Amino acid sequence: MAQRYGGQHSPQNTRKNTRKNRSSDDGLSDVSLSDSSSSSRPMTSPSRLAVAARVSPVGLRANLMFVPPAILLLTSLGAGAVGLITGLVAAGLWASAALLLREGLKAQSAYEARKVARRPALPRKILAALLCGLGGGIGAWASEPGVLTAAFYGIACCGLHLAAFGLDPLSDKGVEGIDAFQSARVARVVDEAETLMAAMKDAVLRAKDRQVELRVEQFQAVARDLCRTVEEDPRDLTAARKYLTVYLMGARDATIKFADIHARSGDDQARADYLALLDDLEQNFAARNQKLLLEDRGDLTIEIDVLRARLEREGVQLDRPS
Repeated sequence: MAQRYGGQHSPQNTRKNTRKNRSSDDGLSDVSLSDSSSSSRPMTSPSRLAVAARVSPVGLRANLMFVPPAILLLTSLGAGAVGLITGLVAAGLWASAALLLREGLKAQSAYEARKVARRPALPRKILAALLCGLGGGIGAWASEPGVLTAAFYGIACCGLHLAAFGLDPLSDKGVEGIDAFQSARVARVVDEAETLMAAMKDAVLRAKDRQVELRVEQFQAVARDLCRTVEEDPRDLTAARKYLTVYLMGARDATIKFADIHARSGDDQARADYLALLDDLEQNFAARNQKLLLEDRGDLTIEIDVLRARLEREGVQLDRPS
């Protein structure tokens, strides 16, 4: 759905600036106060939004996979009872393969976006290729009965699907030296945090305010930085769990209430209060993330000093850096 873009040179902001300039020409002193208050508000960081803006992993090729089952379904309507049943089965398998492919692409995108990640428990893209091959074999058998011909068509469909979309991630990434139990706990908390942020994003769309949507995306980018920090070192989960569960849950509830109020009445005070809340949350999340990074660096320094002391007790002379 089309959305109004609220940028610096958008027509809406141009009209606002024109009204401000006219008011200043008329000698109104309160305009300068409003300008100073608005200038003190944190502006959206373009670099942060560039990180937050993520292209959907489901592209045109994946969406086109819904076309063959639709065509097969239409062509099977006049093929008799047996042809209709086999066509429905083949079209259903192809449609299921297209749905699994979409989910597999999303899972692969989430896997590639993280430095520490487990392989998907269900290889959706491989299953989609198998369903595509099975549907192709049944569809070929419906038009030209023969086991050998159907098998060739099915193998060709499966191979072409794998060649076009590839395999699922089949190995874990960055989990060497990380306790499996702690990693599983972190994965559950991060998944819950992603669910809460997705709910925030869906709720703020009802407000139909592009600038607020960008502000929510900026805050979510900071929250995802905290998630990545915890994933890289699961020992930080205890210190960050409250931020990724309780605070994000409160942010989601506040977003839902703001969207309902702003959609009904367009209350500017509610908008200002909500943006102030996002500012406070972003500062707290960024401060917690920075503190965790500093603590991790301090732990590394302690481990290096302990190792150096042990080596020196063993008679190994080390040249300490100046």
